[in-house]
Amino acid sequence: MKASSSRLQAVRDAVNHVHFNRFRFWFQLAAFVLFVYGGYLAIDLGSKLPFFSCGYNQEGRAGVCYLLPLQHQLSLPWARLFSYAGIAVLTGFLIFTLWFIVLNKGWCGFVCPLGTVQDWLTSLRRRLGIRYSTYSHGQFAQLTKIKYLLLVLMILIPLGIGGGLFSHNMSPPFCLICPARMILPMFTGDFSQFVIDFSSKSALIMTALGISITALFLVGSFVKKRFFCFFCPMSALHYLISKPALLKLKKDGSKCTRCGDCYNVCDMEIKEIADDIKTTDIMTDDCTMCLKCVASCPENGALKATFAGIPIFESTEEGFIKRMGKGVQHGK
Repeated sequence: MKASSSRLQAVRDAVNHVHFNRFRFWFQLAAFVLFVYGGYLAIDLGSKLPFFSCGYNQEGRAGVCYLLPLQHQLSLPWARLFSYAGIAVLTGFLIFTLWFIVLNKGWCGFVCPLGTVQDWLTSLRRRLGIRYSTYSHGQFAQLTKIKYLLLVLMILIPLGIGGGLFSHNMSPPFCLICPARMILPMFTGDFSQFVIDFSSKSALIMTALGISITALFLVGSFVKKRFFCFFCPMSALHYLISKPALLKLKKDGSKCTRCGDCYNVCDMEIKEIADDIKTTDIMTDDCTMCLKCVASCPENGALKATFAGIPIFESTEEGFIKRMGKGVQHGK
């Protein structure tokens, strides 16, 4: 028993002293290659994935973001949707939830290809010496509501299509304006989504809006860390079902000195991570669980990531000193 405990402690020490930025970079790169190019190797993980593995990447994808089939299902005629087809909708949501429960919003911080592209643009901005912009507290409070509005519209518009209230040219509404539809296929040499459809007024509006939002995504991601994540309806859906997830972000407020190091590295500018010393489950709806806050914290055990209640990565003074010596950057 003592030997087993020693081995477990050795593993924890190794994890806590890891070069976190390097580990996360290679993990994100491996996930990006898998989900953007895995289809070439006949890898297919289904259509219920809890992150943007875009269905419009026809050639390379290894799976499909759940929001695409969900919108198609919700746009079925009401007579079908509220009968036997409803079972398929519930089954799909269950599979999506089971995928999500494993990593919680860690799917956003470590796996999502669109999130990875934003991090690459941030790295480019940093190399060019351009400082990122920040939001005021009031702006932050307003922006965080947009993703819930988009989530509601993403559900109501397909339902309206199924009820004959809207044109089928608006389906799937969110995917038509999502930057992933244009950006991810580019990595397989497919630029076919960069078109405006003039076949109908609604198709014209949706495709033009999609190109506009993609342009905004590219510009915004270059000057603002994880720009699109503030508006992502997938992130909103994640948070609404996050309670049973196995991966958790925990905080021990009694060990927090409010030094602000965690806030300085937070891509999403979440002040609660530094200021809230009462909440134990510290993950908020904007959090992507990138765990950079844990890596940057110098207080032993103040922040930690747990899986099924077991600590797997926690802040330590020794680990902080090692990580800081290897390039954790503040305020950039």
